[in-house]
Amino acid sequence: MNVFGAFKNLVIGRARNFSDKRIFHNMSLVALLAWVGLGADGLSSSCYGPEAAYLALKSHTYLSLFVALASVLTIVVVCASYSQIIEQFPTGGGGYLVASKLLSPTLGVISGCALIGDYILTIALSISSGADAAFSMLPPELLKYKISCSVGVIVFLTLLNLRGVKESVILWVPVFFVFVGTYTFAIVWAISAHFGELPGIVSGVATDVRSSYLDPHIGLLGLFAVLLRAYSLGAGTYTGIEAVSNGLNTLREPRVQTGKRTMVYMAVSLSFVVGGLLLAYLLYHVEHVPGKTLNAILFEKISAGWPATLGKGFVIAAMVSSAALLVIAAQTGFFGGPRVLANMAVDRWMPTRFATLSDRLVTQNGVIIMGVAALLLVLCTGALVEKLVILYSINVFITFSLSQLGMVRHWWQVRAKEPGWKKKISVNGFGLLLTGGILVLLCVAKFFEGGWITLVVTGALVGVAFWVKNHYRQTQKKLHRLNELVAAALADDAIVQEKIPPPCDANARTAVFLVNGFNGLGLHTLLAVVRMFPKVYQNFVFVQVGVLDAGNFKGADEVENLRDYSRQEVQRFVTYMGKRGFYSEAHFALGTDIVEEAANLCRDIAEKFPQAQFFAGQLVFKDESFATRWLHNHTVFELQRRLYQNGRAMLILPIQV
Repeated sequence: MNVFGAFKNLVIGRARNFSDKRIFHNMSLVALLAWVGLGADGLSSSCYGPEAAYLALKSHTYLSLFVALASVLTIVVVCASYSQIIEQFPTGGGGYLVASKLLSPTLGVISGCALIGDYILTIALSISSGADAAFSMLPPELLKYKISCSVGVIVFLTLLNLRGVKESVILWVPVFFVFVGTYTFAIVWAISAHFGELPGIVSGVATDVRSSYLDPHIGLLGLFAVLLRAYSLGAGTYTGIEAVSNGLNTLREPRVQTGKRTMVYMAVSLSFVVGGLLLAYLLYHVEHVPGKTLNAILFEKISAGWPATLGKGFVIAAMVSSAALLVIAAQTGFFGGPRVLANMAVDRWMPTRFATLSDRLVTQNGVIIMGVAALLLVLCTGALVEKLVILYSINVFITFSLSQLGMVRHWWQVRAKEPGWKKKISVNGFGLLLTGGILVLLCVAKFFEGGWITLVVTGALVGVAFWVKNHYRQTQKKLHRLNELVAAALADDAIVQEKIPPPCDANARTAVFLVNGFNGLGLHTLLAVVRMFPKVYQNFVFVQVGVLDAGNFKGADEVENLRDYSRQEVQRFVTYMGKRGFYSEAHFALGTDIVEEAANLCRDIAEKFPQAQFFAGQLVFKDESFATRWLHNHTVFELQRRLYQNGRAMLILPIQV
């Protein structure tokens, strides 16, 4: 093993054995771990969501009780509606798949691109917020290292996620439960210690409503506007809820039940923390202090009467776990973003390389692009939460709204066959009203402050997706001419006079073809060699590698189906040449790295057939550019280089399209 390989195994981990029957079980997440990996995004928003809503009310703090109730209701409705999405789409896919299947592919692309942008912002905002929380406990002169620290954390998380989802989640379990424990204790303590003041809170709410209503400068509309603004500014609280449905294929079987259980954990914990914090702010009359978060002020007030060491230790534990949880929340971006990219790549809306898996069975290209994009965003904004929060949460509500609309349409279309359709359409319909309303409020409130940037960038990403799709569509049309060879070959098989192939002569000249299914490209290459070198080769060997990617790596059955398909496709070449009197045989393998697997097969073939000559076809575009080269793999050139290093020749036949 070379130095690079040893370093890779140390940092990222050794290659997984996908032939292991328990690989899916070992890689999957139980509901508790899924709650840690996916629920952290929502729970971490309690570090800034409730505070943003509370401060937006200004002097009308008692109205935060309405905001708390509305927030809890929104969380419950959105979680309930996504539980229905999980039932309807048990293979995962989330908002992208829902909008694509139930509305239209165009709306699906918009939903998918919005999610990708949201996940990038989730990483950048979570890391920046965590850095703020951490550096607020350090001397001010160290603040200059905040950006460097943020960049370092993003790099670390990127490498961690290249190891695998489960590995990246298990590391954070202790920190997650320290946060849950400290915040739960603080909320329970705050309410129990001031239980007698609850009637006064209700009275204060009534007084605040009455005074605002009678104030000619505010009135009923003004009161409603204040509540709506506070409610919308706390909308970051609901991000991350959709991540379970996006990554359902990483959950433990039975996946639907595991996903729904995870949604319950998320709904209960998030509702309790958000509603509890807003009530605790009221009970302790928390006010803004420059340089401190409301949560820090609340914890200081709660522990004010405790022994000094105990009180200080509690505040430090709560704030350190808050900062750490914000870092964990970035996991949602690394968890969901690459999966959305992979799903879109399978449908050819994004470059197909985003669907490929590493030997750790991770969509590594997606992980890397999410990390790089988040890193650039942090550098461009200077890791300032004030700038990032303006861009945040608009995109996720685009996906929320489209998903709810798609489900409403679905229940209406199947109402004749679905007995409980009225209840289900009510849940998704109410979810549509809530998420659609929040989307409008966010666009209005944030547009001129910088929210337009999010919409422009998302629109540009949608434009790129359509360009990619159009390129693949045009390429497919051009390849149609090649695929006509398959029909011609099958017709020829019906009339050809079948010959008996000779026995294997390993020392005879052998043509070895790298193929990818019994298609026009493989047949064109085969016929070209037969035409160029008549009566030169006595043996014909065909090599095919079944590539595991995000589209087929969904379970043991899917892997076996791919294995059977690869075997059958390459065997068709053997049958084709055998009927024409040539000795032929097939070799196939399954893996994530087509070059590595093909090189191993070619090595074994070369040992058996000393006079083997390797051939492969490669598409050539007249208007080829860097962009088009990036959209297509060039594995044959890499394989040619590998064979060349081992002293074996490979001829690549250009096929112009």
